[in-house]
Amino acid sequence: MSSQQPPEPGGPAAAEPPLSADEIIDIVDEHDNVVGRSPRGEAYARGLRHRCAFILARDAQDRIFVHRRTARKLVFPSLYDMFVGGVVGAGESYDETALREAEEELGVSGLPQPEPLFRFLYEDGPRRWWSAVYQVRCELPVAPQPEEVAWHTFLTEEELTARLPEWEWVPDGLAAYHRLIALRPGGAGGPVPEGPG
Repeated sequence: MSSQQPPEPGGPAAAEPPLSADEIIDIVDEHDNVVGRSPRGEAYARGLRHRCAFILARDAQDRIFVHRRTARKLVFPSLYDMFVGGVVGAGESYDETALREAEEELGVSGLPQPEPLFRFLYEDGPRRWWSAVYQVRCELPVAPQPEEVAWHTFLTEEELTARLPEWEWVPDGLAAYHRLIALRPGGAGGPVPEGPG
């Protein structure tokens, strides 16, 4: 496991090209119905609405997997995230994406199917995607993808909460996490936030 104090972003990866710009993804309408397909990079550039899966991974001690994205990520490079996940590929379901992305980013195989929790439409200017939020228990030793994950650790919820104002988090993941806390029975999150933008 990595130290809870992350190293500073930067390094040679910053000069490398972004990942996944040519991947073909489904484009959806405001009701999450598929209306077309597009290369991922073009979808981001044109602000086309698409689909993503977010998976909160907990270890055997109930700690949350937290990581910093690599500088090569197409969106939100070098920011922190409390979810693993990614864009739903063309013709792929949310559930398929959740399991695939969780295993890929954590570097494990044989995970249980992540449990779906809720969906919401994330909108922040040109960034718009339907976001399906899941959770999964990962009791396997993790070996995160170096192309996707620059640094990682497991934090308790209390440790994560303390770092929310200290680290720069991906805004869509932060919006999803606030919703997750708010939707818990007796949760301290208050009303479900509508997200930025």
